[in-house]
Amino acid sequence: MNNEIKNLEFPTLAYAFEALEPHIDAMTMEIHFTKHHQAYFDNLQNATKGSEMENTNFSSLLKNISKYPTAVRNNGGGHFNHSLFWTILSPNGGQPSDALLEAIKQTFGSFEKMKETFNNAAKTRFGSGWAWLSVAEDQSLIISSTPNQDNPLMDVAEVNGTPILGLDVWEHAYYLKYQNKRPDYVSAFWNVVNWDEVTKRYERALVG
Repeated sequence: MNNEIKNLEFPTLAYAFEALEPHIDAMTMEIHFTKHHQAYFDNLQNATKGSEMENTNFSSLLKNISKYPTAVRNNGGGHFNHSLFWTILSPNGGQPSDALLEAIKQTFGSFEKMKETFNNAAKTRFGSGWAWLSVAEDQSLIISSTPNQDNPLMDVAEVNGTPILGLDVWEHAYYLKYQNKRPDYVSAFWNVVNWDEVTKRYERALVG
Protein backbone atom coordinates (compact mmCIF):
# COMPACT_ATOMS: atom_id res chain seq x y z
CA MET A 1 0.00 0.00 0.00
CA ASN A 2 1.34 3.44 -0.96
CA ASN A 3 1.95 5.40 2.24
CA GLU A 4 2.80 8.79 0.75
CA ILE A 5 0.98 11.74 2.31
CA LYS A 6 -0.99 12.49 -0.86
CA ASN A 7 -2.26 8.89 -0.98
CA LEU A 8 -3.45 8.64 2.62
CA GLU A 9 -7.11 7.73 3.04
CA PHE A 10 -9.49 8.60 5.82
CA PRO A 11 -10.30 5.38 7.70
CA THR A 12 -13.63 3.66 8.22
CA LEU A 13 -14.88 2.39 11.56
CA ALA A 14 -15.31 -1.37 11.99
CA TYR A 15 -18.22 -0.82 14.38
CA ALA A 16 -21.16 1.53 14.87
CA PHE A 17 -20.83 4.74 16.88
CA GLU A 18 -22.99 3.26 19.64
CA ALA A 19 -21.11 -0.05 19.78
CA LEU A 20 -18.88 0.99 22.68
CA GLU A 21 -21.76 2.09 24.93
CA PRO A 22 -21.90 2.59 27.87
CA HIS A 23 -18.13 3.01 28.17
CA ILE A 24 -17.77 5.50 25.31
CA ASP A 25 -21.00 7.15 24.25
CA ALA A 26 -22.28 7.29 20.67
CA MET A 27 -22.39 11.07 20.39
CA THR A 28 -18.79 11.43 21.49
CA MET A 29 -17.72 8.76 19.02
CA GLU A 30 -19.58 10.41 16.15
CA ILE A 31 -18.22 13.90 16.85
CA HIS A 32 -14.74 12.59 17.58
CA PHE A 33 -14.57 10.60 14.36
CA THR A 34 -16.46 12.77 11.86
CA LYS A 35 -15.39 16.20 13.15
CA HIS A 36 -12.13 16.06 15.11
CA HIS A 37 -10.32 13.32 13.19
CA GLN A 38 -11.67 14.51 9.85
CA ALA A 39 -10.30 17.98 10.59
CA TYR A 40 -6.83 16.61 11.36
CA PHE A 41 -6.87 14.63 8.13
CA ASP A 42 -8.07 17.56 6.01
CA ASN A 43 -5.63 19.97 7.62
CA LEU A 44 -2.73 17.57 7.03
CA GLN A 45 -3.60 17.41 3.35
CA ASN A 46 -3.86 21.19 3.16
CA ALA A 47 -0.59 21.74 5.04
CA THR A 48 1.36 19.48 2.67
CA LYS A 49 -0.39 20.21 -0.64
CA GLY A 50 1.90 21.50 -3.37
CA SER A 51 5.10 20.73 -1.43
CA GLU A 52 7.62 17.91 -1.44
CA MET A 53 5.89 16.63 1.68
CA GLU A 54 3.05 15.30 -0.48
CA ASN A 55 5.42 12.63 -1.78
CA THR A 56 6.95 11.83 1.61
CA ASN A 57 6.31 8.49 3.28
CA PHE A 58 4.00 9.17 6.23
CA SER A 59 5.93 6.97 8.67
CA SER A 60 9.20 8.62 7.68
CA LEU A 61 7.64 12.04 8.12
CA LEU A 62 6.50 11.21 11.65
CA LYS A 63 9.90 9.84 12.63
CA ASN A 64 11.55 13.05 11.43
CA ILE A 65 8.78 15.42 12.46
CA SER A 66 11.16 18.01 13.93
CA LYS A 67 12.12 18.93 10.35
CA TYR A 68 8.56 19.85 9.39
CA PRO A 69 6.16 22.74 10.16
CA THR A 70 4.07 22.76 13.34
CA ALA A 71 0.85 22.34 11.34
CA VAL A 72 2.21 19.09 9.89
CA ARG A 73 3.30 17.88 13.31
CA ASN A 74 -0.06 18.62 14.91
CA ASN A 75 -2.28 17.33 12.11
CA GLY A 76 -0.05 14.45 11.03
CA GLY A 77 0.04 13.29 14.63
CA GLY A 78 -3.69 13.79 14.92
CA HIS A 79 -4.35 11.61 11.89
CA PHE A 80 -1.95 8.85 12.91
CA ASN A 81 -3.03 8.78 16.56
CA HIS A 82 -6.73 8.62 15.82
CA SER A 83 -6.30 6.06 13.05
CA LEU A 84 -4.59 3.80 15.60
CA PHE A 85 -7.10 4.61 18.32
CA TRP A 86 -10.16 3.46 16.35
CA THR A 87 -8.58 0.09 15.62
CA ILE A 88 -7.69 -0.72 19.22
CA LEU A 89 -11.29 -0.18 20.34
CA SER A 90 -13.92 -2.92 20.08
CA PRO A 91 -17.09 -4.03 21.87
CA ASN A 92 -15.57 -7.53 21.96
CA GLY A 93 -11.94 -7.01 22.77
CA GLY A 94 -10.73 -10.49 23.64
CA GLN A 95 -7.51 -11.07 25.57
CA PRO A 96 -3.80 -10.40 24.99
CA SER A 97 -1.95 -13.26 23.34
CA ASP A 98 0.16 -15.49 25.56
CA ALA A 99 3.33 -13.88 24.20
CA LEU A 100 2.10 -10.34 24.82
CA LEU A 101 0.78 -11.23 28.26
CA GLU A 102 4.12 -12.79 29.18
CA ALA A 103 5.96 -9.68 27.97
CA ILE A 104 3.63 -7.52 30.06
CA LYS A 105 4.28 -9.65 33.15
CA GLN A 106 8.05 -9.59 32.60
CA THR A 107 8.11 -5.82 32.25
CA PHE A 108 5.52 -4.68 34.78
CA GLY A 109 5.14 -7.65 37.12
CA SER A 110 1.51 -8.32 36.28
CA PHE A 111 -1.26 -7.31 33.89
CA GLU A 112 -2.90 -5.28 36.65
CA LYS A 113 0.35 -3.44 37.36
CA MET A 114 0.66 -2.56 33.68
CA LYS A 115 -2.87 -1.13 33.72
CA GLU A 116 -2.06 0.84 36.85
CA THR A 117 1.07 2.33 35.26
CA PHE A 118 -0.79 3.13 32.05
CA ASN A 119 -3.69 4.67 33.96
CA ASN A 120 -1.30 6.89 35.86
CA ALA A 121 0.30 8.07 32.62
CA ALA A 122 -3.14 8.89 31.22
CA LYS A 123 -4.48 10.59 34.34
CA THR A 124 -1.39 12.71 35.03
CA ARG A 125 -0.84 13.99 31.46
CA PHE A 126 -1.34 17.71 32.00
CA GLY A 127 -3.76 19.25 29.53
CA SER A 128 -4.36 17.47 26.25
CA GLY A 129 -2.45 14.44 25.05
CA TRP A 130 -2.18 10.67 24.87
CA ALA A 131 -1.03 7.68 26.92
CA TRP A 132 0.84 4.87 25.15
CA LEU A 133 1.98 1.29 25.46
CA SER A 134 4.82 0.87 22.98
CA VAL A 135 7.53 -1.53 21.90
CA ALA A 136 10.99 -0.03 22.37
CA GLU A 137 13.90 -0.54 19.98
CA ASP A 138 15.21 -3.36 22.21
CA GLN A 139 11.73 -5.00 21.95
CA SER A 140 10.83 -4.28 25.57
CA LEU A 141 7.48 -2.75 26.48
CA ILE A 142 7.31 0.85 27.65
CA ILE A 143 4.56 3.16 28.86
CA SER A 144 4.67 6.89 28.25
CA SER A 145 2.51 9.90 27.54
CA THR A 146 2.83 12.68 24.99
CA PRO A 147 1.36 16.19 24.78
CA ASN A 148 -1.11 17.34 22.17
CA GLN A 149 -0.97 15.05 19.09
CA ASP A 150 2.62 13.86 19.51
CA ASN A 151 3.35 10.13 19.66
CA PRO A 152 6.32 7.83 20.43
CA LEU A 153 7.26 7.49 16.74
CA MET A 154 8.24 11.15 16.60
CA ASP A 155 11.81 12.29 17.11
CA VAL A 156 10.50 14.99 19.46
CA ALA A 157 9.04 12.46 21.92
CA GLU A 158 10.75 11.99 25.29
CA VAL A 159 10.24 8.21 24.98
CA ASN A 160 10.52 6.58 21.57
CA GLY A 161 8.98 3.32 20.40
CA THR A 162 6.35 1.73 18.21
CA PRO A 163 2.92 2.36 19.77
CA ILE A 164 0.63 -0.66 20.03
CA LEU A 165 -1.99 0.81 22.39
CA GLY A 166 -2.98 4.44 22.82
CA LEU A 167 -5.59 6.37 24.76
CA ASP A 168 -6.77 9.83 23.76
CA VAL A 169 -7.06 12.02 26.86
CA TRP A 170 -8.05 15.22 25.10
CA GLU A 171 -11.30 16.47 26.64
CA HIS A 172 -13.12 16.02 23.34
CA ALA A 173 -12.64 12.26 23.79
CA TYR A 174 -14.65 12.05 27.00
CA TYR A 175 -16.18 15.31 28.18
CA LEU A 176 -19.76 14.78 27.01
CA LYS A 177 -20.10 11.67 29.19
CA TYR A 178 -17.48 12.05 31.90
CA GLN A 179 -17.13 15.86 32.19
CA ASN A 180 -14.01 16.54 34.28
CA LYS A 181 -13.74 12.95 35.55
CA ARG A 182 -10.88 11.78 33.36
CA PRO A 183 -10.00 8.88 35.74
CA ASP A 184 -13.46 7.36 35.20
CA TYR A 185 -12.98 7.51 31.43
CA VAL A 186 -9.52 5.96 31.73
CA SER A 187 -10.89 3.10 33.81
CA ALA A 188 -13.78 2.51 31.40
CA PHE A 189 -11.37 2.33 28.47
CA TRP A 190 -10.19 -1.16 29.47
CA ASN A 191 -13.67 -2.55 28.80
CA VAL A 192 -13.36 -1.80 25.09
CA VAL A 193 -9.70 -2.53 24.30
CA ASN A 194 -9.34 -4.64 21.16
CA TRP A 195 -6.60 -6.98 22.39
CA ASP A 196 -6.59 -8.90 19.12
CA GLU A 197 -5.48 -5.73 17.32
CA VAL A 198 -2.99 -4.80 20.05
CA THR A 199 -1.48 -8.28 19.77
CA LYS A 200 -1.15 -7.92 15.99
CA ARG A 201 0.59 -4.57 16.42
CA TYR A 202 2.90 -6.10 19.03
CA GLU A 203 3.86 -8.95 16.71
CA ARG A 204 4.52 -6.55 13.82
CA ALA A 205 6.64 -4.32 16.02
CA LEU A 206 8.85 -7.25 16.98
CA VAL A 207 9.75 -8.03 13.37
CA GLY A 208 10.25 -4.37 12.47
